[in-house]
Amino acid sequence: MPQDYYIILGVERVSDADTIKKAYRKIAMQFHPDKNPGDAAAEAKFKEAAEAYGVLGDAEKRARYDRFGHAAFQGAGGGGGFGGFQNAEDIFSQFGDIFGDIFGMGGGGQQRQRRSRTGPQKGADLRYLTEITLKEVLTGVEQDLDFESEVSCDSCEGKGAEKGSEVSTCPTCQGSGQVVRNQGFFTMASTCGTCRGEGQVIKNPCKKCKGRGRIMKNRKLRVSIPAGVDTGTRLRITGEGESGTRGGPDGDLYVEIRVREQENFERDGDNLHSPLKVSYVQLILGAEIEVPTVGGKAKLKIPRSTKPGEDLRLPGEGLPSLRGRRRGDLFVRIIPEFPKTVSKEEEKLLRQIAEIRGLSIEDESRGLFGRKK
Repeated sequence: MPQDYYIILGVERVSDADTIKKAYRKIAMQFHPDKNPGDAAAEAKFKEAAEAYGVLGDAEKRARYDRFGHAAFQGAGGGGGFGGFQNAEDIFSQFGDIFGDIFGMGGGGQQRQRRSRTGPQKGADLRYLTEITLKEVLTGVEQDLDFESEVSCDSCEGKGAEKGSEVSTCPTCQGSGQVVRNQGFFTMASTCGTCRGEGQVIKNPCKKCKGRGRIMKNRKLRVSIPAGVDTGTRLRITGEGESGTRGGPDGDLYVEIRVREQENFERDGDNLHSPLKVSYVQLILGAEIEVPTVGGKAKLKIPRSTKPGEDLRLPGEGLPSLRGRRRGDLFVRIIPEFPKTVSKEEEKLLRQIAEIRGLSIEDESRGLFGRKK
């Protein structure tokens, strides 16, 4: 009786599609023919795992298998529930994208890799980390970036060969970048040793770039950072990454934002929170005071009998939204402030208030705050 497909891949029956794919990738990497040349047992494991993934990696087939087991596919062809694989090419053609991710070769994935190695290639994307202030989040800012990246050699125009000399097709691999050999029923490819996978041979390399066709260059670029960005925001600048090769497009530059923390302001999306010390007298009687904001100052009305720890809202004094014109709010958290000392006149008034409200207080002979008279 065929072994359970879940056991073959080493996953639970409740595993999601991504977990199943990762398990198959791991087994495929372990038993891939290129890693185990001439090993019949590894070939069998390789085919067995492919057959299991052929069922569990397909939602409809998996549902049938969960309900009926291997019987769901009886009569569909030899070699198990998926119909069986006759050779490695069957597997490569079915799951070429997976093998291309792991090895950059194999069946259909192999052909795609050959073209990408010897044809036009997009330049690498670059990442640049920059820091801005909370005030710059409020208004947006332009920044000058200074960085190094690989660009096409201006001496050979990216060809890698000295002027007047040509780049020729590799005679060993005929420009494919790979040498194919047969081993049993497997067809395996390896990087061409003559051209190192490039598919081309340069007899007279450019002296400036040493045949690479690319050189390191210091670059300066001004970028506009919009208002409302947050830590982790990435700005994509198309075509400002490394130069492409063989006529391929340039990569992109990703500018990643970090927002510097500012004392007394805590960010929550587009809203801000700030603590504020307020005299106990103003909390009791009410007041209107100026409070600091990220952009300057604003007037805050404190209602009578405001409680300690209460948040008072200043509409529109937060940060702008990156996706619209709306601005967040500033929430001011009230912290009562008491004097360390009071004058005799203030103490007298406070005692009168205590008497009016019938409050028990410290004996007058000790004075306020426990000091002896």
